[in-house]
Amino acid sequence: MVKGLQGRWSCRNCYDSFYYHFIYSNVMRILFLTDNFPPEVNAPASRTFAHCKYWVKQGHQVTVITCAPNFPLGKVYEGYRNKLCQKEMIEGIRVIRVWSYIAANEGFVKRVLDYVSFSISSFCVGLFQKCDVIVATSPQFFTALSGRALHFWKRVPWIMEVRDIWPESIKTVGVMKDNAIIRYFEWQERRCYRSAAKVIVVTDTLKDVILHKVKKNKVYVINNGVDKDLFQPMGKDVSLLKELQLEGKCVIGYIGTHGLAHKLDFVLQCAKELDGKSNYHFLFIGAGAEKKNLLRLKEDLKLSNVTMLDSVAKNKVGKYISILDVALINLKKSELFEKAIPSKIFENAVMQIPILLGVDGEARSIIEKYHAGVFFEPENKEDFVQKLNLLNDKVLYQECKEGCKKLAEDFDRNRLAEKMLGVIMEV
Repeated sequence: MVKGLQGRWSCRNCYDSFYYHFIYSNVMRILFLTDNFPPEVNAPASRTFAHCKYWVKQGHQVTVITCAPNFPLGKVYEGYRNKLCQKEMIEGIRVIRVWSYIAANEGFVKRVLDYVSFSISSFCVGLFQKCDVIVATSPQFFTALSGRALHFWKRVPWIMEVRDIWPESIKTVGVMKDNAIIRYFEWQERRCYRSAAKVIVVTDTLKDVILHKVKKNKVYVINNGVDKDLFQPMGKDVSLLKELQLEGKCVIGYIGTHGLAHKLDFVLQCAKELDGKSNYHFLFIGAGAEKKNLLRLKEDLKLSNVTMLDSVAKNKVGKYISILDVALINLKKSELFEKAIPSKIFENAVMQIPILLGVDGEARSIIEKYHAGVFFEPENKEDFVQKLNLLNDKVLYQECKEGCKKLAEDFDRNRLAEKMLGVIMEV
């Protein structure tokens, strides 16, 4: 029987390579393409890292092709260089960092050059990596183009992970209107959907959106979640409260990217309404395309109840979340964002911080299902203030804390990584 198998092995190519490798060693060689990876601390980097760590612990070989860490400021992190190829091991994950055109998270043309250069570099280096399956993750689909090209040349199946509908999202935030370039991107997007063995999306609504582009039996929902190794409930960090001069304040916190989609100028306008009239203090932590404009607006509005800090390391985020009384999660009012589930929901939930949510759709459904916070209508100042005041009720506040606890249990990233591994093993 073995001899027969070996005979077929000599006649067939990479698909049989996967079959033989899986049957006899039960080890998958997974090649993962992503332009964000630790030490970067954004949601895509955290999700990918958590999944890859879990797969390695299950005995699989994981190689990640990424770029030099630089998000969101477009500056290479200390200890790294932007060169053709550099390798390191991170918790059992083989990480290969390739050259890319590095740009800050601002400016459409520069960002596209960033995406395209990584797509080309990851393809070139990926050609020389042994693997049984390729996973390429969005939000921008240029990484998917690299995955599709590697699938063609290496003759191994590939999986497309979709965390955002791109290029639809760039139209939504007003970066670009519908034109020939957008239509070309959409055509390439459809080609990726067709060639992928599986398509993984992060929300049920995203699945509904793409079903007219891809067969239903190819699409799987793997939600975002939380890495409980990094985030655990803890008491307020008293020293940090003192350092930031927030003792005795009710702290409303936003920790994450400061981009066009997050509509943080609206939050600053709400803060203006409350300045001098309440004990609320707004804490913004992060960087992004809109950070400079937001700092300017803060000064123009002469806000005394807002503190704005730069990004902090992922292993320090927990202590900043600990000092929050309310976690703010906000996106621009758009039907597109009704399909999003911000990962900040889960990180704040595991810390048992009640959530003030300005995102309608599926995210709202989760918050209301678990009673983990309250929803306000996006970009509605009056509703924002009203719902924030609701959280002053001690009974409701404690109910939200308990709801957060249950939500975090159901969205443990290890469970989700196991689910995704099952999808990978099916290709």
